[in-house]
Amino acid sequence: MIGNSYLQGLFEYTDEDTSLNQLLELLAYKDAKFIDSLWNEPVDPDSCTEEEIVYLTKVSALIDYYLQVHGMEVPDWLRDERLCFEKPYYHSKRLSDFEKVRLIYTNPAPFRARNVYFDLEGIKRV
Repeated sequence: MIGNSYLQGLFEYTDEDTSLNQLLELLAYKDAKFIDSLWNEPVDPDSCTEEEIVYLTKVSALIDYYLQVHGMEVPDWLRDERLCFEKPYYHSKRLSDFEKVRLIYTNPAPFRARNVYFDLEGIKRV
């Protein structure tokens, strides 16, 4: 079990894209309760299923990135070495090989460290 009530709720969405969009909204608007929960309800990867680890790997990259963009401290659990893919994960499934290489070289460190790649234009909030 994930342990963080916000992330557990997002994980339980039936559609992952909707879940990620909800997460991005929380991050873009610096939702104080959500940010506090990252510290007060840390995730223990040892208690997570493989499916939860896969989800947490994707969201930890986004959370780490946005916390850094907002100049906020990043909880240690977000950088757990188990929250990393062996092979590159590209969120958009319709990428050419050229676009994949571009993402590898243009994504910031929170994404590269986890081998998780998002199009930064696609995760912007208006």
